[in-house]
Amino acid sequence: MVKGLSPQEARARLNLIGRFLYDARAIDLWERDTKTLPWIFRRLRRKYRKFAQETIAPLALKSDSDPHQIDVKEIFLKAAREGLETELMPYPIGTGNPIALAKSFLLGPILKAEEFCAACAGIGLALLAHDLGIAPLFISGDPKATFKWMRRIYGEILNGEPAIAAFAITEPEAGSDAEETLGASRARVGCKAQRVKGGWVLNGRKVFISNGRVAKWITLFAALEGEGMESWTCFLLDKSMKGLSVGRSERKMGQRAADATELVLEDVFVPEDRVIGPVRGGWAINRNVLNYSRPVVGAIALGIARGAFERCLEFCHKHRLNDRPLVSYRYVQLELADMLIKIQAMRAMVWQAARYKIPFQTAGSAAKVFCSDMAWEVCNQAMKLMEENGFLHCHGIEKAARDARLTQIYEGTNQINRLAVVEGQLNAEFNIPDFYED
Repeated sequence: MVKGLSPQEARARLNLIGRFLYDARAIDLWERDTKTLPWIFRRLRRKYRKFAQETIAPLALKSDSDPHQIDVKEIFLKAAREGLETELMPYPIGTGNPIALAKSFLLGPILKAEEFCAACAGIGLALLAHDLGIAPLFISGDPKATFKWMRRIYGEILNGEPAIAAFAITEPEAGSDAEETLGASRARVGCKAQRVKGGWVLNGRKVFISNGRVAKWITLFAALEGEGMESWTCFLLDKSMKGLSVGRSERKMGQRAADATELVLEDVFVPEDRVIGPVRGGWAINRNVLNYSRPVVGAIALGIARGAFERCLEFCHKHRLNDRPLVSYRYVQLELADMLIKIQAMRAMVWQAARYKIPFQTAGSAAKVFCSDMAWEVCNQAMKLMEENGFLHCHGIEKAARDARLTQIYEGTNQINRLAVVEGQLNAEFNIPDFYED
């Protein structure tokens, strides 16, 4: 910095009012952004960061090299003991802060997703996917689902049981079809429900189910026999049910600590009281769950990008070229600045989505698309700066790149989400009468 021209030195030459209006404090952007939050969310963000740094980060590389080396249920219980897995409802059902929930239902999960996934996206996803599995129970608007089943699941967790939940929509021949209107109308639905005395019998398969292997509870969507996805109905299953079994667990490119598992249903009897919301109400529940979950995926991507940036910045301080640290070179500074700008824009996007009292399709899909694309760019910039070191597993950058790629795919591919933005504003900014045509 040129002597006498730094922001701090320039500020010192102003009068009192001028200095008051000129903020040149040396505070990192994480801390600055935290200070803009209401006090309850400041406290939550620090709590999530502390848990991520102490519990998740030390396991990150190990969980990626061999996911079987870590016990997801044990990590889940550590989070549960701090009240981090029962936050979607306040006392007496869960541990959520009623003030925080009243101010913004989404901001807490978004803050949690960024902090957990800055440490490790795989472990972060495993912990966050539980909230996704729980989501249909209250998003359905069904009091029975909330006060009977959600309270029971949260009660088990608070009693020390790893009662992990999973969300099951994807099928072998209906992936993103389950997340887009035109695709759903043409999807070949394989998971079927047939009404019988006292309930329903389910048959079929679900695939790529996060936490499918470790979950006890599953919110699963099935079409009625002889009907299409418009008849989708949400059912609450548990692993003790006869005929429900775990199939193949995928060996994934990224976010490897969170299993992606096949669920097989062979004449699974589901009692009538396990129907969540109205019969044929599953499509609406599913679409609204995505409105809530897509901004959180944006925050997952944000966390991955921030983690990659922080590791890259640390490397640039430690690594030297011509006896100077890399960070002292202008080219390196320009790349780091560009990465930081993208991260700030990502955070602004997901925090804006959390400002809406009730999440909606356009905001959720836009945040998911922008953040996942930016995360991929940031991770590639970090690898470029670090050159061959970026490809070494020990630095965690190539892991971050693999983790980031998945955020462009799940919760609907980014192409599907772009269509969702158009559909969400179809009768507002857009006026396209043949939107659903090929």
